[in-house]
Amino acid sequence: MQRFKAIFVLAGGLLLAGAAQASALEQFKSFVASTKSAKGEFSQRQIKNMDGGSTAKPSSNSSGTFVFARPGKFIWTYVKPYDQLLQADGEQLYIFDKDLNQVTVKKLGDALGSSPAAILFGSNDLEKNFTLAEAGTKEGLEWLKATPKAKDTSFEQISIGLRNGLPEAMELKDSFGQVSVLAFKKFEKNPALGANAFKFVMPKGADVFNN
Repeated sequence: MQRFKAIFVLAGGLLLAGAAQASALEQFKSFVASTKSAKGEFSQRQIKNMDGGSTAKPSSNSSGTFVFARPGKFIWTYVKPYDQLLQADGEQLYIFDKDLNQVTVKKLGDALGSSPAAILFGSNDLEKNFTLAEAGTKEGLEWLKATPKAKDTSFEQISIGLRNGLPEAMELKDSFGQVSVLAFKKFEKNPALGANAFKFVMPKGADVFNN
């Protein structure tokens, strides 16, 4: 679950003249409207809140690459500390654990709806599933808070940090008080992608589980 949950993160944007002075909401709406696909690199660290949230304990770190095309197509590859692939073709989600040579297949369906993944991989109608609000400036970034409207989502709050029209960071707080912090780099907007770029090829001899 911890590995699967980690996919729900990432973003890309639109670099506009004067974007540095634009609000986080303006920058984010420009990103959503103009970014059909993207690729880049990510790093992630998870923080476990302790003692009722009064202190925080750093947890695991991970990093890798991503590529996506809206709606619902993506490849999220972990390189460190373990080798794992999460890939969706718009209909199915495949989770491949290389060490175990094991593939779990899930229906994508409406799963993206109010999840953090919708911000990156979903449709442009984000305000249908999220309440968006300005969250001030921190560490040189303009921050936007996205609160899921659905009550059954495992995430309580998603924060997006933007600079010059590009989301550079994301913070995810789940219902257990754990926070995942992501940073993005080498972001390339709307790259040329082949027609079969998101077609999953089943690894030879892999154990397959359908959920």
